[in-house]
Amino acid sequence: MAEIHPFRGVHYNQSLVKDLSTVICPPYDIITPQLQQELYHRSEYNFVRLEHSRALPQDTATGNQYARSAATLEQWLKQAVLKVDEVPAIYLHDHYFIHQGKEHRRRGIIVCVRLEEWDRMVVRPHEGTLAEPKHDRVSLLWALQANTSPILALFDDHEQQVSSLLTSTEPTKPVISLTSVGGESHYVWAITQPGVINQICHSLAHQPLYIADGHHRYESALTYHREKCVCSPLVSGDEPFNFVLMELVDFSDPGLIILPPHRLLRGRSKSTLDGLMAELELLFEIDKLPLTMPGVWQQVDDLLMEADGIRLILFGLTTEQLLMLRLRDFDAVSQMMPYFHSELYKTLDVSIVDHIILEKLLGLSDEETILDYSYDRLDAINRVLDQEYQLAFLLKPITPAVVKAVADAGDRMPRKSTYFYPKAPAGLVFHRLV
Repeated sequence: MAEIHPFRGVHYNQSLVKDLSTVICPPYDIITPQLQQELYHRSEYNFVRLEHSRALPQDTATGNQYARSAATLEQWLKQAVLKVDEVPAIYLHDHYFIHQGKEHRRRGIIVCVRLEEWDRMVVRPHEGTLAEPKHDRVSLLWALQANTSPILALFDDHEQQVSSLLTSTEPTKPVISLTSVGGESHYVWAITQPGVINQICHSLAHQPLYIADGHHRYESALTYHREKCVCSPLVSGDEPFNFVLMELVDFSDPGLIILPPHRLLRGRSKSTLDGLMAELELLFEIDKLPLTMPGVWQQVDDLLMEADGIRLILFGLTTEQLLMLRLRDFDAVSQMMPYFHSELYKTLDVSIVDHIILEKLLGLSDEETILDYSYDRLDAINRVLDQEYQLAFLLKPITPAVVKAVADAGDRMPRKSTYFYPKAPAGLVFHRLV
């Protein structure tokens, strides 16, 4: 099924760029305007200039941020700020980070994967997407002809075949060694032995890949591929634009952590909020937990993780009280959701919140931008207490098994259902499509 290839990676020349911590950046989708500005000032070679360049008021259709990124890439290659590896490789990436006071390691392999249309079920999505980010990424692909940041995808490492290969052949000296970037460390090794590469590719060839993070990048790469095929009358199928950069992680990797994107809402009228409790009581049993009660968060965790029934936490309707919502009648709620979704989709906390509470009860439409997300429940609560938002909906995290099951069913969760933590950075190693 999945066709995996090594590639000649492009990365910083550490003889010229000594401190890599000043030049890598997050992927484009979490770079705020403020962070973009900070990254620009951090180093003249910060990767943000390629990954998410600044738009300027005087930009034109041809003189814009994408053109500047392309010019910067060519300049950095000419100046040897960036170098291209001579031998194709599969890149082993160990990503160390701290979560809840404990150090974790997420191990992935950075490879090129042949692009496949969704209906072939070779590469499987699990979330919906938006049009605007795809337009941005397609424009960048045409300008740079490069995948600047890898898509994070998951695979089943049956009998730990890939893991065993990586452990037995792990090179001694990393090509990239980067420590202490916001509490994170990165070590990247280049695996160049043809025999090992063939074994890894063969181990992954008979199974699908599941996109964890990077749906917009994959759909943008598909669009770019289609457009290139139209523009290129003679296409062999082996051109670089037929492939996309991915970092593959085993579903069972202990460093695979998924955070729940808690919903934050503002902009609803007082009368709408005043009537919400009565509407909720028709669908849910509601218990109140004082926010200041000793051990409240442990009790919340225990209640959310109980196997029987669907439970949600709502904050903001009552003063300093968490509302524990237990769904009364799943069948009734199921009928209120779009008919084309799977039964599994309809049981997800995020589906209940988005379709039933936000859309049906509160009248929120897709066009409205009064919804935000937080990946820390205390932050979500505090933003309501500070009156920045009116309501916070706290969700339990989606498990990797549920991600797989939804994708296998050919379904997609609501947007912002999962947050794979931490994000794989841009600027470690990337792939040119020329």
